[in-house]
Amino acid sequence: MARALILALPLAAVLAAGAARADAPAPAGGASRVVRDGVVVDFTIQPSEGARSVTLVEGEYADVRFRMTDATSGRPVSGLKPAAWMDMSGVVGGKAGEQRACKDKVALYLQGSVGIRPMVDLNSYYLLVLNQDASVSVIDPVVSMTGSTSLFATVVLKRPAADWAKGADQKRLYLSLPRAGEVAVVDAETFKVVGGIPAGEEPMRLVLQPDGRRLWVGDDARAAGKGGVTVIDTESSKVVATIPTGAGHHEIALAGDRMAFVTNREAGTVTAIDARTLVKVKDIPTGPLPIAVAYSALSRSIYVADGKSGVVVVIDPERLEVVARIDTKPGLGPLRFTQDGRWGFVVNPSAMTVFVLDAAENRLLHSIPMDGQPYQVTFTRGFAYFRLLDSEQVKMVNLLSLGPDRKPIVQGFGAGTGAPKLAGDLSAADSIAQAATEAAIFVVNPADSNTYFYMEGMNAPMGSFGGYGHAARAVAVVDRSLKEVEPGVYSGKVRVPVAGQYDVAFLLDNPRILHCFSTQAGENPALRKDGRAMTAQFVDLPLRIRQGAPVTVRVKLLDATSRTPRTGLADVQVIFHATPGGPRGEVAAKEVGDGVYEARLVPERTGVHYLFIVVPSLNLKPNQLPYRGIVVEGPGAQASHVAGPS
Repeated sequence: MARALILALPLAAVLAAGAARADAPAPAGGASRVVRDGVVVDFTIQPSEGARSVTLVEGEYADVRFRMTDATSGRPVSGLKPAAWMDMSGVVGGKAGEQRACKDKVALYLQGSVGIRPMVDLNSYYLLVLNQDASVSVIDPVVSMTGSTSLFATVVLKRPAADWAKGADQKRLYLSLPRAGEVAVVDAETFKVVGGIPAGEEPMRLVLQPDGRRLWVGDDARAAGKGGVTVIDTESSKVVATIPTGAGHHEIALAGDRMAFVTNREAGTVTAIDARTLVKVKDIPTGPLPIAVAYSALSRSIYVADGKSGVVVVIDPERLEVVARIDTKPGLGPLRFTQDGRWGFVVNPSAMTVFVLDAAENRLLHSIPMDGQPYQVTFTRGFAYFRLLDSEQVKMVNLLSLGPDRKPIVQGFGAGTGAPKLAGDLSAADSIAQAATEAAIFVVNPADSNTYFYMEGMNAPMGSFGGYGHAARAVAVVDRSLKEVEPGVYSGKVRVPVAGQYDVAFLLDNPRILHCFSTQAGENPALRKDGRAMTAQFVDLPLRIRQGAPVTVRVKLLDATSRTPRTGLADVQVIFHATPGGPRGEVAAKEVGDGVYEARLVPERTGVHYLFIVVPSLNLKPNQLPYRGIVVEGPGAQASHVAGPS
């Protein structure tokens, strides 16, 4: 994939810009300023709210802010797209001793190479792929390793996930695990599982409140009287309510912060719950098979699609009564509204049709025929996208073409080599997600397990990412880029990697401003005492290995600050874990020189396996160091390697 499409900052502008550097480090909480071409840029970095330290220290979250104002009037400058990177002073991509000018460092970062990445990238985003097995693949779309992989990490779960939801600040990822009866909590900074919350007998659908304070979990428990919702407080990770609603699968929609509506598919009702008191208020009959529910912010109404009758009922959230019925055709599926709440789209796989509802008048506006069976709908600002069950084609409807006396414009493109239904078991989570860029999407094809990158206006996807040995089912994006949080203020939250002095490189394309601020982070005694200020690199790690054939695993242990090898460790161990629910082995690793430790493994089972490094003497547990996944294939397969450290 062309990296210029992922990070739309022209390298020529960087090289043409004049590089400058702050004369002295800016203390945490203090500010630095640069004035260039009539624009004032004020930089601050300080501990985030809730941090355990009042000063900037390693391992804690910090808020990075760039305030941009007009040098003459002092008014905020809005609508810009600044970029920023944070790296150790005198270090390029973690390599000590490489002194480079600010301009040269930024140019290297924009190349997107593995060996020269900054410690913190404030422009990045990660692609998350939910797999059929108990794992999530984390892909860095900007970085590739010798053209062979962009896999950044693999999140290993207890059991396969059914659905997921991102925290309001995108620092947490929640995944429902029906076979484990819990919701897994993943730190979206480190991509490690940090907890599990009991959430009923069969947690499935997840919906996060707009304020991010509560997570609503649909519990599809089959025992009589147990199906309903579990409500989780996201700050404490505790269950605050368990509310029985009715029999069958549950879909959830929130009407602002006041009411929640939960479908009960087998009971033929929708349950209204007071979202503030968490008390069940009323069961509303809606039809024999309520299959989908959605809220329109424009009409401030709840819409329920019935799969058997083909009727969409409209509920007034204040009166808790059905106020309108919209007839379509039996066989309805998912229902969603555009971002502005104006247009509602409900797919009908059996009729091979998409119905468009006008929320302003609560009526059916368009019936759009499809060249296949639409089963999912996703939106960008300009288009509605439809995944077809029986075709590799993705259909898209231009939202500007909707309206009375208009004919919707339907386009399409191929994403993959097979129809999704060929994959068998499909996920309830979306197989299409909007990219961090404004007019682009990622599409997972479950049939070939590839994820495709598509930019609006193109005739075909611009590139793809493989499944890395997994059967891909759904896709989401975690955005780490700077956001305009108030007029002229661009902010991002980072976790400080290690103690030391940092360069904070700032880049603006128009007007052209390139400047390196500085800041200092102190040591965190809580981290230092248990040895976690260390990192690991796997060396020549195979991507695929043969069952029963010995394989040598080499890992290089480094000090996270100085990047010097950690030698003399006598208790380094490699944990070899098969998933899901497979055997777990542990092998001692011996030092072979320069901080490299070597272990010999013999995989006995085919499938996906994960390698974890533990060092008991330093209290280093699994998941505290980088880990990797590999695929064990049958005896006839050929092993493949990644050149260099990974």
